[in-house]
Amino acid sequence: MANMFRELNGIYEKVSYDDNRSIRFWFNQEAENYDIHWHTAAEIVMPLENDYTVIVGGQRHELKERDICFIPPGELHTLISRPTGKRIILMFDYSIISSIRDYSAISAVLSQSLVITPDNYGEIQDTLVGLIHKIRAEYENHTEPLRHAMIDSYLLQFFVQIGRAHIHTETMFPDVRSSKQMEYFDKMNSIVSYVNKNYTEDLSLDSVAAIAGFSKFHFSRLFKQFTDTSFYAYLNQRRVKAAESLLLNPHLSITDVALQSGFPSISTFNRVFRQIKECTPSEYKALYRHKGGIGL
Repeated sequence: MANMFRELNGIYEKVSYDDNRSIRFWFNQEAENYDIHWHTAAEIVMPLENDYTVIVGGQRHELKERDICFIPPGELHTLISRPTGKRIILMFDYSIISSIRDYSAISAVLSQSLVITPDNYGEIQDTLVGLIHKIRAEYENHTEPLRHAMIDSYLLQFFVQIGRAHIHTETMFPDVRSSKQMEYFDKMNSIVSYVNKNYTEDLSLDSVAAIAGFSKFHFSRLFKQFTDTSFYAYLNQRRVKAAESLLLNPHLSITDVALQSGFPSISTFNRVFRQIKECTPSEYKALYRHKGGIGL
């Protein structure tokens, strides 16, 4: 039964992967809470016995047995255990997922915490639970060759299953005839990838719609159907995610962070950041300084 050895500096947790792997796996049964913290690793939590509480970005999730919570990298979160219980806690290098060819298609879904229960993922939950157990079996097996590659393949399968549950082209674009569905899917996938790579540039709805080859009204509708959010909301979320990391650098001013994240002005940066994170950039930066920083 593995205890969770944790290396903390303030509220930043440094995740050390085992044996040059890109994953760290715990079968945890400690009646111990983990106060607010963050790390660059992505995290999956699944209770096996008794409930478990996960708070991500101020949102509280009460996990039942076999429920699964995905926490993207960089998110402030808290873990609260019951007096007794068992759970799997899995941390991994998110580049395993973000580097796949079709990542753009699911990036909006995975940009925030995700809770998987029988109510919202009933058709695939057994498959996802099974993949987590397969990862555990490979992780604990020190004799099989290529076990690291097998673990990565199971992680990819895990997120592909989630992505496919969200992406049904026949219903994603209800106003597009069936013969054009995949064409639109591929085009919107490339557009999201373009935004992810160029979010620091002066992107506008009109300019990106023109790149896609649609009117801005048609593009807006397609983008919302594809990502479940508006173009500007997605762009702002991407910029704020970049700003979160930059704010931890004590050598960068708030103005520097705003410009390097792609925001056109300090006022816009402050307003958007507060809307998404429920605190100002200065308050966010001070939180880490108050907790001891991360020694950048």
